[in-house]
Amino acid sequence: MSHKAWMKTVPTENCDVLMTFPDTTDDHTLLWLLNHIRLGIPELIVQVRHHKHTRVYAFFVTATYESLLRGADEIGLRKPVKAEFGGGMRSFSCEEDYIYENIENELYFFTSQERQNIIRYWLENLRAKQGESLHNIHFLEGQPISEYSMAWHSMARHGMARHGTAWHDTAWHGTTWHSTTTSTHPGYDICDYFGVKIAMYFAWLGFYTSAMVYPAVFGSILYSFTESDQTSQDISCVVFAIFNVIWATLFLEEWKRRGAEFAYKWGTLDTPAESIEEPRPQFRGIKRISPVTSAEEFYYPPWKRLLFQCLVSLPICLTCLSLVFLLMLGCFQLQEFVLSIQELPRIIRFLPKIILAVIVTACDELYKKVAYWLNDMGV
Repeated sequence: MSHKAWMKTVPTENCDVLMTFPDTTDDHTLLWLLNHIRLGIPELIVQVRHHKHTRVYAFFVTATYESLLRGADEIGLRKPVKAEFGGGMRSFSCEEDYIYENIENELYFFTSQERQNIIRYWLENLRAKQGESLHNIHFLEGQPISEYSMAWHSMARHGMARHGTAWHDTAWHGTTWHSTTTSTHPGYDICDYFGVKIAMYFAWLGFYTSAMVYPAVFGSILYSFTESDQTSQDISCVVFAIFNVIWATLFLEEWKRRGAEFAYKWGTLDTPAESIEEPRPQFRGIKRISPVTSAEEFYYPPWKRLLFQCLVSLPICLTCLSLVFLLMLGCFQLQEFVLSIQELPRIIRFLPKIILAVIVTACDELYKKVAYWLNDMGV
């Protein structure tokens, strides 16, 4: 480790967001980014470490409780309100911080996921100044620095130490994973650590797994009583199909109730979807005052976006679709030609299918890069 980077290292106790950099990262880039974070986001506490085995540089990022409260106010984080002040969920406000539950306990007021969201919001909105550059990268005014120089990883150890829970004991053990709806449900631990979206997925997965027991048992019983003749099998298929229709209807209705219950307890039942989404840091545009909120924002004219979609995105998509169609048609023609020659070895007959599989894989990687480029350029 170089002398300049070594001088910045300190022992690490707490961490909410971990930023990692490969060993090829030079000192100038690390110090440039470190200075930008410390000057641009004074609320953050950044500690530099270097792993001697993997040779990876890392920034361990955290913040004080007071800074997190200001960040929660800035992003409009919704928190539960004390019963004497009306209860329910409300966007956090530092001016009325006394009305929120557990505001006095800085260890439990924010979940791990909420702390990470606040810090990542600050980091992802760290933008360059006019004329700023790093090596051969010349930033535009207001362009996000994180787009080029940050890699995000959640820091699990800090979350578990703060909440004092054994993750493997609460989240992955026991049949209560599927059926319990009390506060001991492991989905609550998942929600605290990963957020509502991931927790809702696992809650649905557990509910779906439990619900699959009914068609499995009914189908097994029906199969055991079905005779070997065609008429009996046809009747069994019709009965099982009717059962599946009824089961699917009841499953969807029950999940609506269960999902609404979790959403209410996790504080997202009456939250618009767009307010949960993190802002896209790659968005580029001109600065202006919003006519709706009167706050400063980046604005990209809709006519420019529409022009790009019509003249660039649409032709490229049509070209890609046509290319895939022609390649697939060519493979089918080759398959017919190979099958028409009886003297060819058996392994040669699989050649067109192998070629098609290779083409599909190659096109998937190519189109993924094209899709990323179109998404970034479409602003």
